[in-house]
Amino acid sequence: MAPVDKPDHNLVEQQIKDIIQSLFQLMVQTSTYDQAGRPTSTILSTELTTLSSSLGRLSRTAVSSLPPPPSSNPHHLPPTNNDPRQPSVKLPEIPEPLIEYVEAGRNPDIYTREFVELVRRMNQLARGKEMAFTKFRDVLAEEMGRAMPELKQDVERVVEATGGREAIRPVVREGGGGGAGGGEGNGEGKS
Repeated sequence: MAPVDKPDHNLVEQQIKDIIQSLFQLMVQTSTYDQAGRPTSTILSTELTTLSSSLGRLSRTAVSSLPPPPSSNPHHLPPTNNDPRQPSVKLPEIPEPLIEYVEAGRNPDIYTREFVELVRRMNQLARGKEMAFTKFRDVLAEEMGRAMPELKQDVERVVEATGGREAIRPVVREGGGGGAGGGEGNGEGKS
């Protein structure tokens, strides 16, 4: 975040102090609230109005300190919002489980670590599935090429279109020898 100018910083600091003062006054008024007494309810109503206006001023200050929209896009207009109860600025969303962690007195870093581990496991699972389907595609293409030689070119085209290898390598080597070396052969191949 860009540093805030000193006058803006002082203004925001004063507005936050006003809000804290209003909250303190509300606390005092609610702890000594007398339902029968008219002056108490009037004072409480006044304090709520003061708190609301202080929060509104702070919100307007925060919105006015945002950078202007990029000038390269003239159609980029801020959303119009006529409802004063709804913020006109999109605030970052905080995941509900993270809020529950903090409310339970747990360290939010633990949530972050567990979330990263969960995403890593899910990525590994997805990668494993992708590799299994890739191998299945290659085995299926090889077997189809052997069983139906007239479709071999079509099968190779489908394999290449789905991100397969340039040449389909046989999964099971025909002929003797080879052993467990897994080499590419001697250069003599069947067509």
